[in-house]
Formats: sequence, C-alpha cells, structure tokens
Amino acid sequence: MRRIKFSHTFKRDFRRVKSQSPHRDIDSLLKTTMDLLVTDMPLPASCVDHALKGKLKGYRDCHIKPDVVLIYRKQGNDVLELVRLGSHSELGI
Repeated sequence: MRRIKFSHTFKRDFRRVKSQSPHRDIDSLLKTTMDLLVTDMPLPASCVDHALKGKLKGYRDCHIKPDVVLIYRKQGNDVLELVRLGSHSELGI
C-alpha cells in the first residue's frame, strides 16, 4: 500500500472544490478513488484515467466527477502524490 502525499496546491484546490455547492459530496468520491490508487487497483472506466503529456509528463489524471479532475503521480512503489484537483479549465489541461 502506498503512502499518500498531498501537495500544498492540492489542499487549496480541495478546499475550493468542496466549498462549491454541486461538489459537497467530493469527500466520499475522492476517498473511494484514493483507496483504489494506493492499492494499485484499476480505476473504473468512468474515471477516464490517463497519462498526461507535455509539461505534465509523468503525471496522470482521472475524473472524480464528470467536471472534477484529479492530477496525481505514483512515485516508485511507495508514494501516491496528489497534485491538483479541479475542472479542466481551472487546471489548464
């Protein structure tokens, strides 16, 4: 099982997303996704998990909700780094 590392930017993004009324349920959805990621289990197809390109090469993104995207990176075999959380337009991807 991987250890979770939260970036400062992710923590700020999480507070912002959670404060928006359509995303008040983000806690449980994010926890479910994190549980799968830390145990290296495959995500459901609805998460649209894929590698990023360009300046974000080495990172991946997946959908927590249709309009909420998680950017993350698996470092080695022991760390899951949560980097950003938000809409595509907020994240610039």
